Amino acid sequence: MRTAFSEALVRLAQQDPRVLLLTGDHGYALFDEFRKQSPKQYFNMGIAEQNMVGMAAGLAKAGFIPFVYGLSSFIPVRVLEQIKLDIAHDKHHVVLLGDGAGFVYSYLGTSHQSNEDIAITRVIPDLIVLSPADRFEQTLCMEWAYQARTSVYLRMGKSDRGDVHNTVPNALMGDILQVKPGKQNDLSFVATGSMVQTAMQLAIHHYPDATVWSVPTLKPINLAQVVNLCKNSSVVVTLEEHSVMGGLGSLVSEISAEHAPVRILRVGVNDCFSERCGSYEYLLREHKLDLPSVHERVRTFMLSV
Repeated sequence: MRTAFSEALVRLAQQDPRVLLLTGDHGYALFDEFRKQSPKQYFNMGIAEQNMVGMAAGLAKAGFIPFVYGLSSFIPVRVLEQIKLDIAHDKHHVVLLGDGAGFVYSYLGTSHQSNEDIAITRVIPDLIVLSPADRFEQTLCMEWAYQARTSVYLRMGKSDRGDVHNTVPNALMGDILQVKPGKQNDLSFVATGSMVQTAMQLAIHHYPDATVWSVPTLKPINLAQVVNLCKNSSVVVTLEEHSVMGGLGSLVSEISAEHAPVRILRVGVNDCFSERCGSYEYLLREHKLDLPSVHERVRTFMLSV
């Protein structure tokens, strides 16, 4: 996914001199090719994320298209006020790139684990929120972000869990993408980011009749698609490497409650911090987001339906 991101960024900068990359002292090797191909469009702003976002707003107002890169615990979490007031309020075309969302920076502890970024960005008016699942969705989301002409937050999990598509999807921003067909009026898995692969494995090995959907756009979202999904499912399970509050599970539940009530299980990070540091796989187990734990949660929930 990071390779797809880097290649898309290089391509956009080469075709449009207005595209600029601002980084908060992160992503050195990731941007080697960008610096080689477009050195005058690269700016290392240092560890000063608030200033970086303010500068991006000014550059956007001057006609540039800034892509602002940082770890998701800093972009957007640390700079939420600047995003709200400097960028989104005036609908500036700035693309905020939050890398390492979720538990990927596991050994660095709570300060570098970001499980609240979708929740805090969803509530900011006029801010698009993207969350690709694989390299093909990453390429598509980069193109959407470039074409958006308004403020964008693009969430990157960094944990490359493998492809769920065979090519770049032909989709509009807001569409939810069916990555595995299933039976109507059966179980539907609705996932975003790294958890789409988990949903695929659950469906393939345990629930062959289930449908699997990937959600690369959390805001805006195709309301009619989600309503139709809820109407044609006996149970919906949402999966995300993010808090169960304010993320994809909340979004689907809000739409369902208003338009098409259905039983929904929200699989995500509960209202707690990590108790220990460890590997990425360890933290998935601690928070019960590993495949066996998710399977057990789904199995138990299905027995109660």
